[in-house]
Amino acid sequence: MNILELNHVALHVADVEKSCAFYRDVLRLPPMPRPAFDVTGAWFRLGAQQELHLIGGREQAVASSNRGNHFALRVDELDGWEAHFKKLGAEFRPRKQRPDGAWQVFLRDPDGHMIELFTPPA
Repeated sequence: MNILELNHVALHVADVEKSCAFYRDVLRLPPMPRPAFDVTGAWFRLGAQQELHLIGGREQAVASSNRGNHFALRVDELDGWEAHFKKLGAEFRPRKQRPDGAWQVFLRDPDGHMIELFTPPA
């Protein structure tokens, strides 16, 4: 018995359309087909094999921080992302370097879920 991969991350969101706009336009994730579940939601591609699943109907507050609940996306560079976020007026935390040499930028989605974009150590 082996775990083969992380298949998807699922986030509970209050407003599926607002969240879709964020993940499509701000993070530039490509939408993908979703089965006809009995709850609203949307699916997006994360890299080559992983997926992001949005599930509608969230009513409770989200507790997410860079040192707590968050998810990280490895990117090829951060300059373009920071310029893109500035152009869109998206709030993000200034770039910082981890002790291992990786660089990180953090931002929140419309529900408050913390997302890290990072480049690995050299």
